Amino acid sequence: MSKISKYKTLSLANESFLKSEYDAALRHFAEVLHDYPDSKEAYNGAILAEMAMSGEDGAEALFDYYTVLKNENKDEADIVLSEILESIDGTLDQLKTIFSQPIKEKLEQENGILYGDFISLVKEDGDFKEVFENIMFSTKVIISEKEDFVDFLERLMNHGFKEMALTYLEGALSVYPNDSELRKLLKRLAKASSIENRAS
Repeated sequence: MSKISKYKTLSLANESFLKSEYDAALRHFAEVLHDYPDSKEAYNGAILAEMAMSGEDGAEALFDYYTVLKNENKDEADIVLSEILESIDGTLDQLKTIFSQPIKEKLEQENGILYGDFISLVKEDGDFKEVFENIMFSTKVIISEKEDFVDFLERLMNHGFKEMALTYLEGALSVYPNDSELRKLLKRLAKASSIENRAS
């Protein structure tokens, strides 16, 4: 029996996923894995399709991020997504509580500082990176509003903390999977990483 067309079937799988036809996407990814068991793209796609079918928040956002990365460097995209999928459970569990725990309790338990107070320090000092580096190992920045969280992510990205921003974004998208601002930040971060990789 002849093998299926790997690239054609992957294309069908990706198209199905984008149409939210996750069962069809999973079937196509599985067909590729049957004939090409070492295909990382099919494996990652199958995992994302299963996540989407089971109602896992963030699956679509991760698929979008994966697509952006593949357009720049396919091999690196496969590695990055594999690492994300391996570590995502613990990350999401931690970050799903970011807006739920009472602020006073957070401040007491975590030696925290409210985001508004943190920004006041930044304005006084004039240097986000220096202020953040001075407190990041001893004090946690407590964020209670989504708008502040988006602002924090943008500041992290603008001041060279891209890996940390990505970790937070992955978790935030589990809470706000269809948020347009967070998706834009994710695509912007992926694009910036690709440009840096080409330059290095």
